[in-house]
Amino acid sequence: MRITAIYRVASAAEDIDAKAHSLAVEQSVEMPLDAIDDERVLAEIAGRVESIEPDGPGVWHVRVALAAETFGTEPGQFMNMLFGNSSLHDFVTLEDAELPAAMVAHFGGPRSGMAGLRRRAGAKARAMTCTALKPQGLPPEALARLAARFAMGGVDFIKDDHGLADQDYSPFAARVTACAAAVRQASSKTGRPTRYMPNISGNLDQLRAQLGIARDEGLDAVVIAPMVVGLTAFHTVAREHPDIAFVAHPAMGGAARIAPPLLLGRLFRLFGADATIFPNHGGRFGYSPDTCAAIADAARGTWHGIAPCLPVPAGGMTPARLPDLLAFYGADAMILMGGGLLSARERLTSETAAFVERVAELGTGERSI
Repeated sequence: MRITAIYRVASAAEDIDAKAHSLAVEQSVEMPLDAIDDERVLAEIAGRVESIEPDGPGVWHVRVALAAETFGTEPGQFMNMLFGNSSLHDFVTLEDAELPAAMVAHFGGPRSGMAGLRRRAGAKARAMTCTALKPQGLPPEALARLAARFAMGGVDFIKDDHGLADQDYSPFAARVTACAAAVRQASSKTGRPTRYMPNISGNLDQLRAQLGIARDEGLDAVVIAPMVVGLTAFHTVAREHPDIAFVAHPAMGGAARIAPPLLLGRLFRLFGADATIFPNHGGRFGYSPDTCAAIADAARGTWHGIAPCLPVPAGGMTPARLPDLLAFYGADAMILMGGGLLSARERLTSETAAFVERVAELGTGERSI
């Protein structure tokens, strides 16, 4: 059984064949082939170049078949064999990977997925809404007051900013207890099932402890940055807590040359993300519309029978952009707006309510692209 890795390689035409075969060796046996005397290793383990296709001046798409048995059973080794040493080459980008159904089934993908998040929000067909608790430096009581105001506006999900961890000024346990209580109280008044999602972080023991605190508060969704905590730790806790939805944050997702649709869309989904946050085009990050569309497609498209992952465009979103956003992504998305609502200050609750109403009004159709 083989996995096909697709790399984008910058090279002169006269060098691309050698670079491609070097890439296949580097990502498999990592030594000269003529120094290997085991026939099975040469026939079954060594990487094979399947094709080399031009992709513009001085750029090539290289398909390399790699032995699935070398990938192990956990995400760290999976990523190592897919793009470990070769990520150190500045002329190589990992563009995509074609995985056998058995491997996708092993990692499992989302447990709640798009459907589970819809059930939590009571949103049968419309796009969902989300906001973020900011800024850094606020104590738990201040964040809880913000959470209450958002919840009174009827937003579906309120997440911790990804920088909120277990700092002295906002300890995890105190923050989660305060914010969960504030959201519960507000929801009892509005009648809407607003969910508070704390950001979990740290080593595996800390992640498990924080999930225990969240569960004790009756929470069933959290935010996690897989590239910060480690893909293996992320996958482990996602498997251990099938009743909790994991919303993946892209922090550190741009630190390596891995195409965003593969990393943020497909791989985060593979390892257990029920929703994936990514920088929307036209915000404060530089992703193009094509890249954003590809991330959304990778997250929610049909793939070996695993549940779709909900795309969550974010990063500099404003209420004025809602019609375009909802036309672009359609109903199967969650629109995350933090600073665009927080800038309303004393009008925060009314602006949140207007945001929720506008998404409910516009976010029921198919995507336009």
